[in-house]
Amino acid sequence: MYVLIGAGGHAKVILDILEENKETVLGLIDDNPLLKELRGYPVLGNIDNVPHLLEKYKGILKFIISIGDNRFREKISARLNRLHVTFGKAIHPSAAVSSNAFIGEGTVVMPNAVINASAYVGKHVIINSGAIIEHDCVVEDYAHVSPGAKLAGNVRIGRLAHIGIGANIIPNIEIGSDSIIGAGAVVTQPIPESVVAVGIPAKVIKKR
Repeated sequence: MYVLIGAGGHAKVILDILEENKETVLGLIDDNPLLKELRGYPVLGNIDNVPHLLEKYKGILKFIISIGDNRFREKISARLNRLHVTFGKAIHPSAAVSSNAFIGEGTVVMPNAVINASAYVGKHVIINSGAIIEHDCVVEDYAHVSPGAKLAGNVRIGRLAHIGIGANIIPNIEIGSDSIIGAGAVVTQPIPESVVAVGIPAKVIKKR
C-alpha cells in the first residue's frame, strides 16, 4: 500500500503509474493544510503524521516522494530515512526496462521511457516520459532526466543533477553533481558540478 509525499502535478503522474500497476494507494502527505484530496485520494496530513501512519499500518506501507525538486526530494528522503520507512518505486508498464538494469528505491520511471542493458539508476531518481537511458549509463541518486532527454552509452549523471527536456548527451560524458543541463542542449564535453550549461554544444553559463 502506497503513500505519496507531495500532492502536486508530479504526484498525479505517479498516481497514474500506480493505478496502471494495480497498486493500492492509501493517500498523500502534503504541507498545505487547505489541500484535502488529489484525484479522489485523501491528503493524510503533513509529514509529521507519518509516524502515526507507520504505527497504524505497520509493515505494509511503501512511500514515494512525489516532488520534482531534486534538492527538496533529498531533504525529505533524509527525514523519512530517520523514521525507517520503506520506499517503493513506480515503473510505468509502457517503459522498456532491461532485465539487466538496476532501479533504486523511490525511483519513478514514466511512460515510454527506455532504460537499457547494464544501466544503473539510483535512489529517488525521476526518469521522465520518453527519456532514453542507454547501456552502461549511471544516473546517481536524486537526479532527474526530463521528458525526451537522451543519454547515449556510458554516460554518468551526478547526484542531484537535472537534465532538461529534449537534451542529448553523447557517449562517455560525465555530468557533475547538482548541475543543470538546459532544455534542448547537446552535451559533447564533460560538465563540472554545480553549474548550469545550455546550448548546442552545451556551454557553462553560470554556477548554481
